[in-house]
Amino acid sequence: MYLLLLAVIYLAFISLGLPDSLLGAAWPTIRSAFDVPLSYMGFVSMIIAGGTIISGLMSERITKRFGTRAVVVVSVLLTAVALFGFSTVSKFYQLCLWGIPYGLGAGAIDAALNNYVALHYSSRHMSWLHCFWGVGTIVSPYIMSFALNYASWSDGYRWVSFIQFGIVVILAVSLPLWKV
Repeated sequence: MYLLLLAVIYLAFISLGLPDSLLGAAWPTIRSAFDVPLSYMGFVSMIIAGGTIISGLMSERITKRFGTRAVVVVSVLLTAVALFGFSTVSKFYQLCLWGIPYGLGAGAIDAALNNYVALHYSSRHMSWLHCFWGVGTIVSPYIMSFALNYASWSDGYRWVSFIQFGIVVILAVSLPLWKV
């Protein structure tokens, strides 16, 4: 069970990395679709980063109140919903609005899982944890590239959101494995 939970935690960190490279890979196409300057990517990035910072700072309180497992499931669900929201937008401001739940989900899962692994696993697992975040950041531009070649940028976001929803299901099924 110890190793099974660790695999689930690694999967959760892949889910944390998946959205991180999408915006950069898709932005040239998105900006053309919305007819906005290249620099507007900074607004979306700042909103996401702001949400990440806020939820990261609140993570200790939230985790103490609801537990790591609930925070992880809800955080991945937030990012999945936000990514699906990205795929449905028709205006730039809507993209900015969907950046809020994306950032909030990303910050909470990062802090909660880092703390959980630090408390329950050896330090080498912390290194592997961040390695799996890197796997997510490496895979997502390929998904977006495939979408840009054969569909659209919104499909790329939709596909990654479906992956995230799948990870939410795996996390929910694994809830009994978590030490509270």
